[in-house]
Amino acid sequence: MSLLKTIETGLRSLLGHRLRSVLTTLGILFGVAAVIATVGIGQASSDSVTARITSLGTNLLTVTAGSTVSAGVFGGAGSANTLTMSDVQGLQDPQSAPDIAAVAPVSQGRASLILGSANWSTTVSGSTEGWLVTNTRTMGSGTFFNANDVATRTQVIVLGTTTAANLGAGVGDIVLVKQIPFQVIGVLASAGSQGFGNQDDLAVVPFTTAQDELFGGGVQRILLSATSASTIGSAYLEANQILLQTHHITNPSQADFTITTQTQVLSTAQAVTQTLTILLASVAAISLLVGGIGVMNIMLVSVTERTSEIGLRKALGATPLDLFRQFVIEAGMLTALGGLLGVATGLAVGYVVPRAANIAVHITPLPVLVAVGVAVVVGLVFGVYPALRAARLAPIEALRAQ
Repeated sequence: MSLLKTIETGLRSLLGHRLRSVLTTLGILFGVAAVIATVGIGQASSDSVTARITSLGTNLLTVTAGSTVSAGVFGGAGSANTLTMSDVQGLQDPQSAPDIAAVAPVSQGRASLILGSANWSTTVSGSTEGWLVTNTRTMGSGTFFNANDVATRTQVIVLGTTTAANLGAGVGDIVLVKQIPFQVIGVLASAGSQGFGNQDDLAVVPFTTAQDELFGGGVQRILLSATSASTIGSAYLEANQILLQTHHITNPSQADFTITTQTQVLSTAQAVTQTLTILLASVAAISLLVGGIGVMNIMLVSVTERTSEIGLRKALGATPLDLFRQFVIEAGMLTALGGLLGVATGLAVGYVVPRAANIAVHITPLPVLVAVGVAVVVGLVFGVYPALRAARLAPIEALRAQ
């Protein structure tokens, strides 16, 4: 029997049991769609995190405090109060740190902002005039606070565009933060909403005002900006040496602070998102295995139902290879159809989800091709045993089943 005739026979057999064929393809369909959607969501998250980190510039360094250990419980990096304004002043010394262009201490927390009847909860950061440079941000309107505002503990505030829009606030308005009045002196230019956070949903106040009026405590972290991307290594060494001196530490291995670069943060974030994407895709791929088992089950049922047909065809001259090829082709058709429908479903998910749930989905050709290829292979592999069983049936035994 020719290959074309075998395909025609297999297609006729599948169409003869339409409902059963459709139900069988659903397992493959959902498996392929789940793989495409989960990989797409993971890829979009990875791209968003990468874009958000790189938007801060490659010459940014972040100094975080050490960790605390209480009752045997590790508090994590940044939980200790080991950074002070003395560290900030030392890092601002151009003689000791010529490759550091800007320094910005940060102390932040969540707070509700009120303007009239509008109420909005956001992250409020206390910092200095160096915050703009270290975060590579610009002003959309108004001005940023200066050194005099920090020194005099002025109650002024700079808003992100999202925060300002939700409050209906503009330059000159009075906003209540923890029931304390702050005058809006500027609105930042938009930096965009990316991945796990909205860079436009924030407020910035003078560091001293945040300490005295809002959050108390000390310096949570220090942002440093190197003079250029080529001097980031020198800036790192200068900052490390200054902090070792201000903390009176002679053994660098016992440092109670950590300095990280954007490259380190980016590589760590990419590794985490890649691991999560692989994990999600692996879980989704299990449904492909389940779909393959469903294909094998249906093909075994088909062999049992068509025992007499198999015996008759063998008696008329069909070879075991003809029968084997027919059942493998039928299994391949089921999985190929399920794979194609799964691709369509996955693409539909990629279109609907971002609009319905505001979750980014980035679908690329590679996971689509891999998912379909794996689905077809799974179907063919699970179709081999039923095909072998059909090919090995003795004609006389098959004819007796009539």
